[in-house]
Amino acid sequence: MVFIGMDHGTTGVSFTILTDKPVHFKIGREELSKGSASALQQLNKRVDLKSIDLMAITYAMGDGINTIMPIEKVKDRGILSMEGAGKVTGGGTAVYDEIEKSGIPTILIPGIHKNTECLDPRFKAAYSHHASSEKISICYNAYMETGFENMVVSDISSNTVSMLIEDGKIRGAMDACIGAMGLVHGPLDLQMIRDIDDGLKTANECFSRAGAVKIANLDTKVSLAKEELLQRYIKGDEMTALAFKTMIMTILMEIHGLIGITDSQLQGIVLTGSIGSMRKPYDFFQEIKMGLNKSVPILKLPPTSGSVGSAQIAKSVFEGKNNILGIKVKNMN
Repeated sequence: MVFIGMDHGTTGVSFTILTDKPVHFKIGREELSKGSASALQQLNKRVDLKSIDLMAITYAMGDGINTIMPIEKVKDRGILSMEGAGKVTGGGTAVYDEIEKSGIPTILIPGIHKNTECLDPRFKAAYSHHASSEKISICYNAYMETGFENMVVSDISSNTVSMLIEDGKIRGAMDACIGAMGLVHGPLDLQMIRDIDDGLKTANECFSRAGAVKIANLDTKVSLAKEELLQRYIKGDEMTALAFKTMIMTILMEIHGLIGITDSQLQGIVLTGSIGSMRKPYDFFQEIKMGLNKSVPILKLPPTSGSVGSAQIAKSVFEGKNNILGIKVKNMN
C-alpha cells in the first residue's frame, strides 16, 4: 500500500512516500512558481501514481475549512484570502491544482483557526488564526512517534509556531505573527505597527522581516536566509549571534507559556523544523532544551515531520480513522 504526504512549507513543497522504506523529496518554491518543476512528474519518478491509495496535502493557511476532507469537495483551495500575512506566492498553488486534476485520491488538511472545534474556547476567542495546515501534520507525526497524549510541539524554521496537545487533541497554538520569532517571520512590535500606520510598509512586509533577520539586519530571499545567517554566525558576526539568542528567548517564552496553561500532566516537548532539530553549526536544539523543564523528555523530529505526518494522516484515514487529534474527517464517500 502506498500513501503520500505533502507539506506546503515556506521555502518549498515537500513530499513523503510512505512505503516500507519512506522516500522524501522537496521542490523549491522558485522552481514551482517559474513552472520549471512538476510535482506529479517528480512523484512519478519515484512511485507508480496508479498505486497511490491516498494522498494527504496541506495548502497555505487552511482557514477556509475545519475538517479533513476530499479535495474534490473543497472550495477555493480551503483558504479565505490570498492576501496579507502569509500571502500566497503561486508555487504551492500550481502543485495544488496539478494534484486536484490528477484523479489521485486526495484529502486536504485544514489549518488551525477560530472555527477549529477541538480548540480551547479561550484560544478561539483570543486569536482568529493559530497555525497553517502542515502544523496538524507535524503534531500527528509527533503523536505517532512518541505516543504522548499531552505535549507541546514547536516547529521552528523560517517561522516558529508552537502547539499544545491535551488528551490527544490540539487545544491551542501560537501563530508566527503573535508569538515567537523564526529566522524570517515574527510578531509585529510597536515600531512595525507605526510603520504600517504611516504607510511605510505593509503588514506582510513587516511580518516577513520580524524574525532573526531583523536583528542581524539581513535583507534576502526567504529561501536563502538560513544559509546566509549561518555563514555570518560561523564568521563570528556578533549581531547574528544576538539574533539567534533573541530568537531562542522568544521560543522559550512561547513554550513555557503553553506549558503554564495546560490542565494536564505534560509528557514531553517535541522540537522540529529545520532549526528546531539543528545541532550544527549552531546547536539550536540543545540551546532550547537547556532552557526548558528537565522533568519531561525533550525530543526532536527531523525537518521531514510535516510531510511524514501528512502521509501518516493519509494512512490512518484510509484505514478508517475519523478523527485526527480532534480534527474531524469528513465523510469520504
